[in-house]
Amino acid sequence: MNEFDFALDLKSLNDNGAIEGLAIGYGNLDAGGDIVARGAISASIAGRKSIPMLLYHDQRRPVGSWTSFEEVSDGLLVKGKFSNTSAANEAREDAKSGALGGLSMGYKTIRHRMEGKARHLLEVALHEISLVTIPMNDRTRVTNVKDIEDLQARLVAGDRLTERQWETLLKKGFGLSNTEAERAVRINLKGQGDPDYTADPDAAFWAAMNSAA
Repeated sequence: MNEFDFALDLKSLNDNGAIEGLAIGYGNLDAGGDIVARGAISASIAGRKSIPMLLYHDQRRPVGSWTSFEEVSDGLLVKGKFSNTSAANEAREDAKSGALGGLSMGYKTIRHRMEGKARHLLEVALHEISLVTIPMNDRTRVTNVKDIEDLQARLVAGDRLTERQWETLLKKGFGLSNTEAERAVRINLKGQGDPDYTADPDAAFWAAMNSAA
């Protein structure tokens, strides 16, 4: 079984265990040299009631199931729910915190075409979709996760964020890549350390935004 990773684009991650996001992107080259063609998984998901949700493609570590699949212009939009197990609860918290930053499909290639060094996946059999830590493809962006709301609430309350929390907010709230977020934090918060000083967090935030623009 082959794997294709994609950045975890969460549309919704609720306390009741529901999760929704873009699991597979179309037309984008990943670090392994693969491109999923639009429609490559259409036949595989037709009539499916569910797809296993695993951790790291390990069949011994199921954490839920994906129960809704919709092909949109960007790729495959999936909806699912975590199981009510300790492993699933830990996975949900890791996804909220950003520790699980990607989705990866486990599949078998049926048809492909080579163009230069890029392999275009024309038809694949989708077996499962896993949560992973570091995806090979980081095109998409997180749009709405509860931890973003928590960080915004802390800003409103006048709390100062750590550098790691700033990076999380820049990546998940504004779509910056890991490199862009780290650079913005390094430039604008350099030498300030972690919270225990009285600098204006809002000013630092907008400075980071201007630097990354």
